[in-house]
Amino acid sequence: MSKVDLLGRRNFIKGVGAAAGVAVAAPVLAVSEKATDVSWDKEVEVLIIGSGFAGLAAAIEATRKGAKDVHIFEKMPYFGGNSAINGGLFAAPGTPMQQQEGVKDSVEQMVADQLKSGRGIADEELLRHVASHAVEALQMTLDAGAEYHPYLQQLGGHSVARTYQTAVSCGAGITQPLYKECQRIGVKTHNRSKFEGFVLGKDGRVEGVKMRQGYYFGEEDSGKLVYIKSKRGVLMATGGFAQNIGLRMAQDPTLTHEVGCTNTPGATGEGMLEMFRLGAVPVHLAHIQSGPWASPDEGGFGYVSNYSIFNFPHSIAINRMTGKRFMNEIADRKTRADAELACRDAKGEPLPPILITSYKDSKQHPNTAKVLKYNVGWKFDSLEALAKHFEVPLKPLKAQIEEYNRYVNSGEDKQFGKNMTKAKDKYIEAPFTVVRLWPKVHYCQGGVQVNTKAEVKDSLTGKPVAGLYAAGEVCGGIHGVSRLGSCSIPECMVMGMTAARSMMQA
Repeated sequence: MSKVDLLGRRNFIKGVGAAAGVAVAAPVLAVSEKATDVSWDKEVEVLIIGSGFAGLAAAIEATRKGAKDVHIFEKMPYFGGNSAINGGLFAAPGTPMQQQEGVKDSVEQMVADQLKSGRGIADEELLRHVASHAVEALQMTLDAGAEYHPYLQQLGGHSVARTYQTAVSCGAGITQPLYKECQRIGVKTHNRSKFEGFVLGKDGRVEGVKMRQGYYFGEEDSGKLVYIKSKRGVLMATGGFAQNIGLRMAQDPTLTHEVGCTNTPGATGEGMLEMFRLGAVPVHLAHIQSGPWASPDEGGFGYVSNYSIFNFPHSIAINRMTGKRFMNEIADRKTRADAELACRDAKGEPLPPILITSYKDSKQHPNTAKVLKYNVGWKFDSLEALAKHFEVPLKPLKAQIEEYNRYVNSGEDKQFGKNMTKAKDKYIEAPFTVVRLWPKVHYCQGGVQVNTKAEVKDSLTGKPVAGLYAAGEVCGGIHGVSRLGSCSIPECMVMGMTAARSMMQA
């Protein structure tokens, strides 16, 4: 997809509206200090912790709004954080590609889909703020040089197709262009820089931070401690805590070290924890989302995840014990993850279900070749061979495929009410491609509470903590019980841009 202007003109955001005995990465708690007790090593204008979607977008927007000295600090040796390895899926309502494909959508419709997935506890005001400015954030990625597949996807829980995906089918297709844009406009970036705590003024205002520079992940005493003052405040864009096994088990004891995770090792949550110590409101920490598109046959996010996300709308998920479908393949993530976890053998042991797709349709996504090449997926020329390989009863499987193909023909799924729009003319027929499914911990809905200015709220006063902003997965309460896929990138970028505007107006 060539570089285009989605807005017709620049129109950025207006009106700032560990399990015991298990060796795992866990944060060493930072300690905040008083400004009167420290000697500053450096002073900057805008200070950003974290180099994912939120941090990069904030740096670019702050520079566009006149900031001359913007600094990003990243704990890991590489930039992009967890954002670089996510699926590269970006949802936005009212885009030119929707118009080209005849898709009717709106901010209200996108918000309604998210509220439904959130099971009544999502933050409607924040969801509307993000949806209202999602196209502006998408435009930022295009301005930076991001490229997308020339088609839209309809992900689980979305009532219409509204999701772009990067041409490289991962988040690096956005983080790398944004990072290059930061370099071009003079943003200073620092890797191997670990946040160690806030530095507070007499009135409790966050005046700066304590950083450990030259840090090696896992070696907590490595590097040199420095104190950095920030003229306009501090933005925490430090991501979630999915790799902090002790913390996630405190919220959900079933999420042990045996449960896989799609996140980078650095997603341990110490920035969030220090904001709690400062007085931030903890919201929805127990709502930790698992990705129903993941595979037990590869580590991390892998190749199967994006393969499955693309193919779910025109595929069938089969319980290997019964040979029958067991879920709506494009329901929201929690609904599908729970359904997959219920797939068990006669002894109650996990029996990962399979996703069956016609090869002629699956090969439209570039990951299909990789899934087959690296033996995390299979290709079969006959249903008999498929059933034998996975020990699925053939007769009910054959009947199920015949029944589903009738739904493709009629456009109505009488089993699970699946939206069949993207399944039109895509029958399940040989040759087949198959992957196994099993959820992996992917996203933490919980974090600190923020308002539509990206200000962090104080738990005692309900007012913003002066000088402190947060954006991205480190924030909580926005999505509720279950986040819809492709909604994290617009959230991170819009809230990062929002924080930048707030800092520049403060």
